[in-house]
Amino acid sequence: MSSISVLHIDLFQSGRNVPDFYFNTMKEHLVVGHRHIEKPHRHDFYATVLFTAGEGTHEIDFQKYDVSAGSLFFLSPGQVHSWELSEDIEGYIFFCSQEFYETHYVNQKLRNFPFFGSVSFPRKLQLDEMELKKNIHLFQELEKEYQVKDIMKESFILSLMSQIFINSARLFSKDSETSQSSAGISYFKHYQDFEVLIEKYFQEQKSIAYYASLLGMTPKHLNRIARTVVQKTATDVITGRIVLEAKRMLMYLDESLVEVAFRLGYEEYSYFVRVFRKHSGMTPTQFIKKYKV
Repeated sequence: MSSISVLHIDLFQSGRNVPDFYFNTMKEHLVVGHRHIEKPHRHDFYATVLFTAGEGTHEIDFQKYDVSAGSLFFLSPGQVHSWELSEDIEGYIFFCSQEFYETHYVNQKLRNFPFFGSVSFPRKLQLDEMELKKNIHLFQELEKEYQVKDIMKESFILSLMSQIFINSARLFSKDSETSQSSAGISYFKHYQDFEVLIEKYFQEQKSIAYYASLLGMTPKHLNRIARTVVQKTATDVITGRIVLEAKRMLMYLDESLVEVAFRLGYEEYSYFVRVFRKHSGMTPTQFIKKYKV
């Protein structure tokens, strides 16, 4: 089975004088990097993409999103993505490594932004006309700064990136119950802690009670937190992470379906298939036929 290529940021940099950061217009990026992005692939860096014209589809971790003017996407390292875009597509794209951002912002981690920190969080933000204009201005300022050689260049780039990330986090939470209240902020922090534990234990532990116990709360309260933050039950969050890992393994690894099920903690292959099908709408075999390169 073919593995999915992992693209490194230096594939795109072309001698620019900002290590671990890349910026380009979509038109130029597609010309320069088309050989890298025709097929599903993953990155070892964080990516942000704003579309300002054209249309198409963008698939991230096997979820398909529509592309139109105002579509703003966020991708974390390791996510699988591909796209099909119209000839008149326009927009902007930038990449950065975790080190580039977090070396300068010691107390601010990229994972603190919900669209980078949670596998359950949407990867697309659809901007209205006013917000699109605001973001176009910020991206154009990034483009200018990327091309000049002035003092404190990296600091200016980082400040513009932070404005984009903070504004986007506010827009994502604008209509959410978690947006402003202290209780909402507490819920989001608990949810982040929940996902950190899932990342550590999902192959062995799949019950809400286990994670609720580690978090010092009841399963009922953990469910309330998950429903408030991502509109899913805690069980759906756990299962979603397991199925996502299964999909990645089916794509990356040359192992049998039984071996994949066993590595994910399922001794009964038939039960693994039922879980996979219920969550994704297809069996593992159907998934392989659809996505195998």
